Amino acid sequence: MISAVPGVRVDPVCQGADAGGQVRRTSIGRVLGSGRWRGLRVGAAALAALGVVGVLSPAVASASAQQQPLSWTKLTTPVRPFAREGQSMAYDGATGSVVLFGGAASGCCLGDTWTWNGTTWTEQHPATSPPARTLAAMAYDAATGTVVLFGGTNRHDDLGDTWIWDGTTWTEQHPATSPPARSQATMAYDAATGTVVLFGGEGRLGTLGDTWTWNGTTWTEQHPATSPPARSSATMAYDAATGTVVLFSGQFKLDDTWTWDGTTWTKQTPATSPPGRYLAYMAYDAATGTVVLYGGAARGTGNLCYLGRTWTWDGTTWTAQTPAAHPSARAEGAMVYDAATGTVVLFGGSGYATTRCGGSRAVLFEQTWTWG
Repeated sequence: MISAVPGVRVDPVCQGADAGGQVRRTSIGRVLGSGRWRGLRVGAAALAALGVVGVLSPAVASASAQQQPLSWTKLTTPVRPFAREGQSMAYDGATGSVVLFGGAASGCCLGDTWTWNGTTWTEQHPATSPPARTLAAMAYDAATGTVVLFGGTNRHDDLGDTWIWDGTTWTEQHPATSPPARSQATMAYDAATGTVVLFGGEGRLGTLGDTWTWNGTTWTEQHPATSPPARSSATMAYDAATGTVVLFSGQFKLDDTWTWDGTTWTKQTPATSPPGRYLAYMAYDAATGTVVLYGGAARGTGNLCYLGRTWTWDGTTWTAQTPAAHPSARAEGAMVYDAATGTVVLFGGSGYATTRCGGSRAVLFEQTWTWG
């Protein structure tokens, strides 16, 4: 969780790094343990592998073919999860819904489960549920048709348990091998290998740089020839257009892009790259064949900044987008691609809101935004 104080002002250092007037300044808080349209690039072979995001419906494919400009849209949802940060979210291809679990608010960790059907949030009441936590890793495992959740923190201890969501209830798994307990790890489903990939995080021994894969039964530590430096609070997504998992940045002072091909990590050298950040949001947008990055937090000159620019990765380089509308600068929320609607869905996070007197105050968001 990022703690913050009111009375913030624009930080020129951070604003220059990721401009747009969406960056605010405060004293450094504490982290627990811490559109440009590119055309439809996803071919039949890639779609067949996209259990992670599902298959585009004819309506979505038709809309994409019209090359409509991309932007963010704030949705009005009378029923929605409580405002929070540090929640976990994944698209459940088996049920065609987005699943949200946990997070933190008002000093407490949460343990509730919600689903999004493209128009409405519904709180679920499963017979069994993971203990409350924040900053856990979660991804849809298309090979088993379940959502996998690992680790996180209850604000007292880092957790190392594995749970799966089958669309109705949560079931704890007891694999023969598991990664060490941690929070702030990043995780994505690798459709090319049919495994869930987990990287890094913050554990009892410090910041981690290990790579693990989940095959639906157990975890296996990988020992790639090349690997990103240890980090926590990075962001990761499977890029179906290139068949690789993309990892970007993390805490602190990291602005690097890496790809995982199922065997090893490769550091990319894009011509353009977003400024380094942590606790950002990233998701693969199958409608445009690009990975979308939004928000996050970064350090300016002795200050913590929230970022508010949209970037896309096309497999070679990053491009800053200039949509007509966008969420306010924020970090520590969650974002996934909703294959049922063909849009990227963003929920919650922490940032700043303008007061009636023209100042700013720290807030947790309960807003739902879509990109597409």
